Amino acid sequence: MMSTTPRPAEPHLLRVLGLVFGLSVVVGGVIGSGIMRAPGVVAKGFTSEPLILLAWILGGGAAMLAAMPLVEAGSSVPRAGGTYAIAERAFGPMVGFFTGWLSWLQYTASNAFIAVVFGEYVHRLGLAGSISNSGLACGLILAVAAINWAGTRLSGASQSLASAAKGAAFLFLVIILLASPHQSPAAANVASPVLLGVTSIGAAVMAIRVIYQTYAGWDAAIYFSEEVQRPDRNVARATFWGIGLVTILYLLVNIALFHVLSPTAVAGSALAVGDAAKIPLGAAGDTVITAIGLLSLAAIVNLQIMAASRITWRMAHDGVLPQWLAAVAKSGAPRRSVALVTLVSLVFAATGGYESIVRIYAPWSIGAILMVCVSAIKLRVSEPDLPRPWKMPLFPWIAIGACLVQASLIAVVVWDDPKAGVWSLVFALAPLPVYALFARTWKARKDA
Repeated sequence: MMSTTPRPAEPHLLRVLGLVFGLSVVVGGVIGSGIMRAPGVVAKGFTSEPLILLAWILGGGAAMLAAMPLVEAGSSVPRAGGTYAIAERAFGPMVGFFTGWLSWLQYTASNAFIAVVFGEYVHRLGLAGSISNSGLACGLILAVAAINWAGTRLSGASQSLASAAKGAAFLFLVIILLASPHQSPAAANVASPVLLGVTSIGAAVMAIRVIYQTYAGWDAAIYFSEEVQRPDRNVARATFWGIGLVTILYLLVNIALFHVLSPTAVAGSALAVGDAAKIPLGAAGDTVITAIGLLSLAAIVNLQIMAASRITWRMAHDGVLPQWLAAVAKSGAPRRSVALVTLVSLVFAATGGYESIVRIYAPWSIGAILMVCVSAIKLRVSEPDLPRPWKMPLFPWIAIGACLVQASLIAVVVWDDPKAGVWSLVFALAPLPVYALFARTWKARKDA
């Protein structure tokens, strides 16, 4: 006699996040301490204000270009896990596992690095002098993990509030700088003679690389497709509107910088935004910039724990990682996945292990986006009838262009540091034996 006992419902995430959250993870995930340091590096490569502003516009355009295939694929495969879920749908579990691993390891190592920088900023404020940078980093990671452990609503609300606060802080800073006296033309000419073009190929390559890294994180909304309401439209809105807002803010920051500093002064600064803030605010400028940095870093750590735990949860749910990682609390938090991300981040932060990984992880985030762009093309061909709430224009040329941009960026990064490129590949391939271990489990679940 066939049993009529109902099967227990599979653990699932809660669809309790809205468009505001989607915008907050894109804007909040992109804007960090990078924009404070990047202008100095960019000004070393490009030698005129119009060229520098154009470079930042093109950086936003490159992100928008790559976002088109990503949003099409993400809206047609509205599952948690971001790049993993899309690559798995297009090419199967092995490619999906590989892509998910790239994103997950990059998020986890970056978490530790950002948390340690957070500790350095705390010390710059003259606080907690008896606690080491790594100790403060671990404290931040644990605090953010506790918020994520509590539930999706709380972690989502905290991300939205933190992103709004740091966006407002940067706008306030822009207004303060633009209200300051403009550098005199004579002073600007003395400090920075009229130069055209670029200083050198190497400097220009570094500027391009830094701009790309400063825009990194624009793909964050797709990691929460099972939790965002109306993902068919809100993932697209959050991604495109978020990139647009970030591009505008970056332009405003650079315009404000050049209002009070010459291009040469910007190029010679390791923290251009901080140096600019000292002009209207004096000694308090450093405190203001450090406080903004603290807020930015904490928000990014929160986002990265949220996103990385969704990758692990989806991979476990699909059977390519241990099933116990797929557990979800009533509050919607994938607590075991949050715990795993937290544990690895803590190990990296406490031991300094993130230092070696941060030097080699640039190709991973770019490669994950490249895989999504390729996946969008594959899905158009293999599943032409798949519902696509948002379709990229000029297919396949937009997708091909996005693929070429990402491939070129990987080539630039590897060319700049070939040794790091080799180690990046080694780490990327390292977990494939783990996939082989769970491949049979995945196949059994798929065939059931």
